[in-house]
Amino acid sequence: MIPESTFAAPAKPEDGAVLLVPRMKHQGYDTGCVRSRREWVEKKTGCRLKHVGSYSISSEEMRGNVENPVGAVQIPLGVAGPLLIRGNHANGTFYVPLATTEGALVRSYERGMVALTRAGGVSVRVHMDENLVSPVFLFEDVAEAHEFAKDLPDHFESVRAEAESTTQHGKLLRMECRPIGRKMIVNFCYFTSDAQGMNMIVKATDRACRWILNHSRARGFYIFSGLSSEKRAAGCLFSGGKGKKVTAGARIAPEIVNAYLHCTPQEMTAVWHHTVLGHLHAGAMGYNAHYANGLAALYIACGQDVANVANSAVGITNFEVSGDGDLYASVTLPSLTVATVGGGTGLGTSRECLELLGCTGSGHAVKFAEVVAATLLAGEVSMGAAIAAHEFVSAHETYGRNKPTD
Repeated sequence: MIPESTFAAPAKPEDGAVLLVPRMKHQGYDTGCVRSRREWVEKKTGCRLKHVGSYSISSEEMRGNVENPVGAVQIPLGVAGPLLIRGNHANGTFYVPLATTEGALVRSYERGMVALTRAGGVSVRVHMDENLVSPVFLFEDVAEAHEFAKDLPDHFESVRAEAESTTQHGKLLRMECRPIGRKMIVNFCYFTSDAQGMNMIVKATDRACRWILNHSRARGFYIFSGLSSEKRAAGCLFSGGKGKKVTAGARIAPEIVNAYLHCTPQEMTAVWHHTVLGHLHAGAMGYNAHYANGLAALYIACGQDVANVANSAVGITNFEVSGDGDLYASVTLPSLTVATVGGGTGLGTSRECLELLGCTGSGHAVKFAEVVAATLLAGEVSMGAAIAAHEFVSAHETYGRNKPTD
């Protein structure tokens, strides 16, 4: 029985507080429909879609991933390595697929990977593995909102039962209340196994919120408040909870830094120091050279939700000189969003690229996260060295703009 409290007197939602989205019917995924749609677009625009119409993915497999399909796009794919990883889940030497049109990018990551491998490999650890949805509840006044937050933990088991009734894989871990005036944002924190899981946990949270609405004085709710920072850069991401919190680091001896990166540990840390100042002046979310480059290339190659680059690229790179003169380089990724099941992970080339890493299907998302973190460390080391050795422009001239012949 629900005790007398703010949970005892249901109130009607405010107008528009709960929006019901109608079920969509997806049609026209067979080859003939896709071809007819493409021909219609060609006729309307006068543009010939020869390459768009040349694809190896079964159009029926696109169902649930795209609407109004006309074909597929192609992005050049390179492989960088060897990358020696010493993680709890990723152990051994990896060759990493990177889909990009930016010349010199794959070469840069490969240079960092070789240096890290020669130095003994990258140590990687996953500290947190969860995802969240942050709906906002509406109340008459701040006192009512406060009572709601105080009583909500007493009903966790009931709320969890409602949420988990919609999914076999999502597990509600906890709820966290964040007051804003007479509103109350509630973080619903989930374990989503090997899926990115956003659609899954939004459905679960919507079910839970409707139960709460019927058993409390909340006057309405909106399923998204903005606090979760899904696909957006935000300071709250540093505390984790949006994906996997991962750290990767490596100790690189001076002779390795000199031979493969063409500078010294001291010069690398000098670059870090001077460019941190610029990041601070810019009001940047964290500090890194180019996480987004490696993330986007890996996400496109491996069928990830590419828009999650926005939150996954929030993090911190650090270069230090140890007491014995080695360079210690590390990356901290507090909100890395990756998956090995669901979404586009099973489509054609995406599945093949995950297979290349040994990260296909269930049981491999944490391993994939460790590979991603080690890859980003390689990119940070290489770019930092290019700036320290004043080779950045010449590298792009050699491998990018001038279209090398070999």
